[in-house]
Amino acid sequence: MSASTPTSDELKAEDWAGAMGAKWLANIDRFESMIAPVGEAFLERAAFRPGERVIDIGCGGGGTSIAIGAQVGPDGSVLGLDISPDLIAYATTRARTAGAGNVSFVQTDAATASPSGAPFDRLFSRFGSMFFAEPGQAFGNLKSLIRPSGRVDLAVWAPARDNLWIAAMMGVLGRHLTLPAPVPRAPGPFALDDPDYIRALLGAAGFVDVDIAAWDGMQQVGGAGTSPESAVAFVLEALSFGELLAEVAPAVRSAVSAELIALFAQHVGPDGVAMSARAWFVSARA
Repeated sequence: MSASTPTSDELKAEDWAGAMGAKWLANIDRFESMIAPVGEAFLERAAFRPGERVIDIGCGGGGTSIAIGAQVGPDGSVLGLDISPDLIAYATTRARTAGAGNVSFVQTDAATASPSGAPFDRLFSRFGSMFFAEPGQAFGNLKSLIRPSGRVDLAVWAPARDNLWIAAMMGVLGRHLTLPAPVPRAPGPFALDDPDYIRALLGAAGFVDVDIAAWDGMQQVGGAGTSPESAVAFVLEALSFGELLAEVAPAVRSAVSAELIALFAQHVGPDGVAMSARAWFVSARA
């Protein structure tokens, strides 16, 4: 689901049930455009087949669930889970409008969910598995949702230092504010940035044949075709990055905005503001 930056020691699943889910929905076209390159590559790696029954964890606005539904066809099905009631309502309407009759959605916390229809053939999550307060218990529950030998595919962000679009923005902010110290493995976008930790976590939950591949590409900040000024407006409004500036003096906010515009101007091209990004594509068997 998420492309947002951490604003404190933790960004937990329940945050997505409220403000973060509402922000994502309010800017859904730009968010989905922003992570389209990595999302398309991840779907290609997952290689869904007709007839498979899939559960999509942290499904957000439902775009990925609908795309999977087209791949598994009328003999397959997709159940999208998300903790945000706003996003689930939007996804349900979106699927109905698209005529995706084999795709449905449930508002629930995947860490403890026991949806009807389990066990499924496949489990999929595009940036929706990094926010569990108790990841060991959560992944144990996820394993119970897929059949023996069923496949899980997770996309998670690699370390922030390997994601220029994050690291450079935080560098700008750090010149003006004292940033909170990151807490390794705390719930948030980079909770699963360590491949060794991923392997240990999945192994403890009972998954086997864990495979982790790096995806390297370009992240279009604010979506395709965005100008530096528009990208800054998106960052400050839609990403949790902007919350760090909520209490600062107007002069500080203006200085940060000006530096971000200058930064993004160095990376603008025909497709908008594009900066390097890295994610891990994880697959395993139950």
